[in-house]
Amino acid sequence: MTKDPQNKKLWDGRFSEATSAAVEAFTASVTFDKRLFRHDIRGSIAHAQMLRQVGVLSLDEYTAIEAGLREIEADIEAGKFDWSVALEDVHMNIEARLTERIGVAGKKLHTGRSRNDQVATDMRLYLRDEIDTIVGFVDVACEALLDLAEQEAATVMPGFTHLQVAQPVTFGHHLLAWHENLRRDRGRLLDCRARVNVMPLGAAALAGTTYPIDRTYTAQLLGFATVAENSLDAVSDRDFAIEFCAAASLIMVHLSRFSEELILWASAQFGFVNLPDRFCTGSSIMPQKKNPDVPELIRGKSGRVCGDLVSLLTLMKGQPLAYNKDNQEDKEPLFDAVDTVKACLDLFGQMIPALQLNCDAMARAALQGYSTATDLADYLVRKGVAFRDAHDAVGKAVGFAIKAGKDLSQLSLAELKQFSSVIDADVHNVLTLEGSVNARNHIGGTAPEQVRAAIKRARSAGS
Repeated sequence: MTKDPQNKKLWDGRFSEATSAAVEAFTASVTFDKRLFRHDIRGSIAHAQMLRQVGVLSLDEYTAIEAGLREIEADIEAGKFDWSVALEDVHMNIEARLTERIGVAGKKLHTGRSRNDQVATDMRLYLRDEIDTIVGFVDVACEALLDLAEQEAATVMPGFTHLQVAQPVTFGHHLLAWHENLRRDRGRLLDCRARVNVMPLGAAALAGTTYPIDRTYTAQLLGFATVAENSLDAVSDRDFAIEFCAAASLIMVHLSRFSEELILWASAQFGFVNLPDRFCTGSSIMPQKKNPDVPELIRGKSGRVCGDLVSLLTLMKGQPLAYNKDNQEDKEPLFDAVDTVKACLDLFGQMIPALQLNCDAMARAALQGYSTATDLADYLVRKGVAFRDAHDAVGKAVGFAIKAGKDLSQLSLAELKQFSSVIDADVHNVLTLEGSVNARNHIGGTAPEQVRAAIKRARSAGS
């Protein structure tokens, strides 16, 4: 197979025949890595500026390179750039077009670098920007949770363990539990960002370069906090992508759990919340149906992001140092994780402030399952009864109430006293839902006063 001058590779000097069309299609990544074009151009301009600084490029050459790259960027953004699979990837497409436009100066751009350190740099620039965007979505969701929690700080609902009614809590307190999850997610993203923000450029293919490059200067131009210390590690490391996907997986696990609760709460069996129609769809056969598709899809999409993490872990586990073609497979899982977590966080942040609550249904549900039984046990302990004896007495009282078809709060004083002589008329103060939640008035507790204090602390901390 002879070479076609129209499809000349930038690396084919050593080759005697052209790459087969099947191999071209199989090895090309431009169909998905072209989204890196802004970061590739930004990195190339900084690299050229550094080469000019150290005297490898003349001022005229640098000026031509920068102008040419900015024109190409404008063409891509305007949809006027024809991507070539024959040129494999975003990097070679841009470099080939640059050389077409400005001639020999374009061929000098790649001096002192390799596609290996170039792509690693592009990915870090891309992911750094995306983390900043995702943190913004987390902040919006957190603020929505705080706003609704403040509004519903005293609204009583059942708290569950094993999906059984356990003790009364406030709806605001429940929302703050979701907020804590997202606040940890935010911290993980920022922690991950610190390790993303390391520049590999200058490592070249794997061993560095013989040119007098100034990596610190390039890092400053690109806003990196530091440069990668080891050239082998710089081109082969994908820990930063794996770490991001791990953080993204946890975000999606949290959103999935929140969504599961919304799905349950919106069901006729619970009836705690109503999801506005704009977040739901109907049935093709059952006209009465209103399906909570947004939270269901968020719950479902958690699986693909967790899968992206496993893909990257599996991709890297068998690779020797340094760069291998396997690493081309790092981008699609990373891009998918980024796109999915952004879309889910965006919709979650819109859905929370739109929730319509049925506070009466929550209160009725909290009265089921003898949710104030622990309060009665605590009451007995405060009267001097040992906790285990109190636990036993209240268990018997619950058994009696079940047979009588009453809640504990509906039992008369005489009925309650048969289980402990220390029970007095004040017992009914602790058996109300409001009395139960108000009694848990300490940091981390469900009392409305504590909910409002926690919201204030969260806002003061900026999350």
